[in-house]
Amino acid sequence: MHVRTRFAPSPTGFIHLGNLRSALYPWAFARRMQGDFILRIEDTDVERSSLEAVEVILEGMHWLGLDPDEGPIYQMQRIERYQAVLHEMLKAGTAYYCYMSEEELNRIRDQQMANKEKPRYNGFWRPDHGKTLPAPPANVNPVIRFKNPIGGSVIWKDAVKGLIEISNDELDDLVIARPDGTPTYNFCVVVDDLDMKITHVIRGDDHVNNTPRQINIMHALGGTVPIYAHLPTVLDEQGEKMSKRNGAMSVRDYQRAGYLPEAILNYLARLGWSHGDTEIFTKEQFVNWFDLEHLGRSPAQHNPEKLIFLNHHYIANGDAKRLATLVKPFAFERGIAIDQGPDFVKVVALLKDRANTLLEIADGAKLFYMPAPKLTVEQLQQNIPEAVKPAIRELMGLLKTTEPSKESIAAALKLVLTKHGLKMPALAMPIRYALFATTQTPALDAVIAVMGIDETVARLERTLS
Repeated sequence: MHVRTRFAPSPTGFIHLGNLRSALYPWAFARRMQGDFILRIEDTDVERSSLEAVEVILEGMHWLGLDPDEGPIYQMQRIERYQAVLHEMLKAGTAYYCYMSEEELNRIRDQQMANKEKPRYNGFWRPDHGKTLPAPPANVNPVIRFKNPIGGSVIWKDAVKGLIEISNDELDDLVIARPDGTPTYNFCVVVDDLDMKITHVIRGDDHVNNTPRQINIMHALGGTVPIYAHLPTVLDEQGEKMSKRNGAMSVRDYQRAGYLPEAILNYLARLGWSHGDTEIFTKEQFVNWFDLEHLGRSPAQHNPEKLIFLNHHYIANGDAKRLATLVKPFAFERGIAIDQGPDFVKVVALLKDRANTLLEIADGAKLFYMPAPKLTVEQLQQNIPEAVKPAIRELMGLLKTTEPSKESIAAALKLVLTKHGLKMPALAMPIRYALFATTQTPALDAVIAVMGIDETVARLERTLS
């Protein structure tokens, strides 16, 4: 079997982590099995679909590296194909016109509910053998319904949930085309899966109720039913289904907050799948390990702390040059002139070990590109004690003849501390304040190495003069 999977989002809102997981798993399975991954945009809900939502979907998938082998394929561009299949089904007797009005349908449903029965279409216009139908009413645009089998069950072995059986008696005759001729979701999905030769449907378990209907339609069209894997829901921190209404962040939100795509991908992979106890792995490892057998059956819960941990890991272990490129837009947003100061790659290399996001690196970089502080007499008295100034002046002299490396600067600091009988904080905090008007910076030797000895000495001279 040549594996073909698909991700088929509806562009009716923003895309969050739960949606992206439904793209990641079929993508990974196709890559693992050397198959094809298809992106299909299910945009038949014209009123709610938007081009902006499509753009967000495409951007998010590209950001994570989930590029499809085929697509995006838009359902609205396949209307003629759906119309042709509807015509074939009407001709074959697997679909029929239904002229029941919305008012009639509502009356029947109200009566069924009053009788504590399951609300459903009563099959009035269904053309069964030996049944005489009334003449179609004038000036009524009918819907088209699928002629669902009577009796028996729909049975499939779900790759996640195991064996599932639904009685056909639980399913009424589904509307597959609206009065204006527009095909409906469950019908289009089946035609698409049939035409695109989809072998595996990996999607959220909110679609389980659609599956028996889609299987019956697939049988009616003479197609091969794909293997289904229904993924448990992703829950938010409150245990509710992840959604925009419940405050879920969109993909763009995570990009703007300074998350790395590899951290998001690693995090999403573990939201419902596992490879033993391994928590951190590369994209390549994930593809090599991924299988349907290790998909979880229980809902996964969003854990922001774990995502932050992973993002920190990938930033701390990331290449400083690449990170600097990614941080630049955040620096520009903050008005940081990275071309007017120390080498930005060196600044990023210094800050990345303690940063959780790219945003934090940009915020930390501000120090190195701000003008030298103009300290008041009161600030000098409070933060740079007279007793420490001789040690600072001696350090300035040593630095002028010191190699501009972190190790050489550390040696000079140690020499001054020993000679003057000081502990590091007693010397480092006044120097930090003299350089930046703050006592909170990374290690002083690393800061001076990045800042440059000439700029460091110049700032100290201006402060102590």
